[in-house]
Amino acid sequence: MKTKKDYIKRLSKMKRNVYFDGQLIDRTDELHMDCIDTIGTTYDEAEKPENQELMTAISHLTGERINRFNHIHQNTTDLHNKQDMTRMLCQKVGGCIQRCMGIDGTNSVYNVSYEADKSNKGATQYHENFKKWLTRFQKEDLVGCCAQTDVKGDRMLRPADQPNPGAYVRIKERLKDGIVVEGCKVHISEASVADEVLVIPTRALREKDKDYAVAFAVPGDWDGMKQVVTIHNLRPREIYKRGFMPGATDSYVIFDNCFVPWERVFLAGEHQHGGVLALLFALFHRHSYSGCKPAIGDILLGSAALAAEVNNIHKESHVREKLAEIIMTTELGYAAGYTASDLGKPEVYIPGVGFVPYGPGSYIPNSIYCNVGRCLTGEAVYREQEILCDISGGVTATFPHEKDFANKDVGDLLFKYTKRNPNMPAEDQAQFWRFLGDTLCSSTGGLMNVANYHGGGSPIMEQIAITTQYDIESRKKLVKYIAGMSGGDREALAPKAAKQKTK
Repeated sequence: MKTKKDYIKRLSKMKRNVYFDGQLIDRTDELHMDCIDTIGTTYDEAEKPENQELMTAISHLTGERINRFNHIHQNTTDLHNKQDMTRMLCQKVGGCIQRCMGIDGTNSVYNVSYEADKSNKGATQYHENFKKWLTRFQKEDLVGCCAQTDVKGDRMLRPADQPNPGAYVRIKERLKDGIVVEGCKVHISEASVADEVLVIPTRALREKDKDYAVAFAVPGDWDGMKQVVTIHNLRPREIYKRGFMPGATDSYVIFDNCFVPWERVFLAGEHQHGGVLALLFALFHRHSYSGCKPAIGDILLGSAALAAEVNNIHKESHVREKLAEIIMTTELGYAAGYTASDLGKPEVYIPGVGFVPYGPGSYIPNSIYCNVGRCLTGEAVYREQEILCDISGGVTATFPHEKDFANKDVGDLLFKYTKRNPNMPAEDQAQFWRFLGDTLCSSTGGLMNVANYHGGGSPIMEQIAITTQYDIESRKKLVKYIAGMSGGDREALAPKAAKQKTK
């Protein structure tokens, strides 16, 4: 296992291919450091003996202890620990921990590469390629990101029908020693500070879309790949520092006639598996959301409660109602994820068929509960911001800058006139309003609302997954029986429930 210092040293040696605001920048540029510090927390916390069970695991490939972010889930305990690890780390940094894309991408490719080889009856070596890549990924404790979302071009056209064939990342040419790919992946979290970029399809594919059924991994500074990054930092503090200064990045990852050797290719033309890979990554990522969103809910709850206390209205009944609403959303999201972990199996849900064995035996969280938890909490994002805005009032939007509080002419007057609760130091009240301004009024705060709403899949995607995978027909039969209609079935649910318990 490695350290944060090792991680930064690796980044410092990578070639420049990251563009920000028109300039090529180093990965260890000061602009990146808040994001690097955020990801660095995953290394710092893994070093602590008290976090060993939560933050580390034993690799099923090497038998060595590794960072859990590089682990393949072997049982329901691994799924539970991944969820709880994510919640703990996101609490510590006050938001996204930035490293979940790697664990979710590796777990999805691990399963699909196996199934693709099985379908190809040994003609391909995708799974062996991936296991070799994964062994190094684990041994060197690398940071991975997962590049899934394509630019998509005309949203009404499928990949092979696009006027711009690069609207989805595709295999442009097949060579004896590898493939050449072109296209662009967008919104790719932490790609600019990742060791490895794992690329997968973004949607279900037809046979004529087979060139778009491609999965591979390349180093973040690979030849033929360019990144255009957006860096999301809060306004720097010079005097009144935050306890932790989080950061985030996302990239447009452009593949410009990019050569990928076969040993780094994990899918190349198997269209039926490309769609499954897209769905499976979304499933694993929505499971991660059941750890990070509850952590963000914890931060929102504490913020709302403190806003009420600073305003000295914390005993009002309407405040209690709003706090209860945040708690219910937070813990329902966590409970759905916990249930998804508990019901996890080496199976996937096939509409019209049900759960079927899938992959080489690693554990996959239950799809219904992953999607339910993600949808509930995703749809609540702007309502929670409304609660914060309501309780805090307008002070967050107009609060003076920190240097005004340090100014000898007006500083003492500002502390005097911004103090609201007589039982709390004015300095603490000012520090809280600065913090809440970051959440409610900054450009980064606004960006995080969009990310929390759409990240891992927009609510409409979870709704589609839920309604296509849930057994609605048996519920209709149950009601038909109760109502006395033809076609009713009193036992519509009981046999399936009993069957699940006996497995």
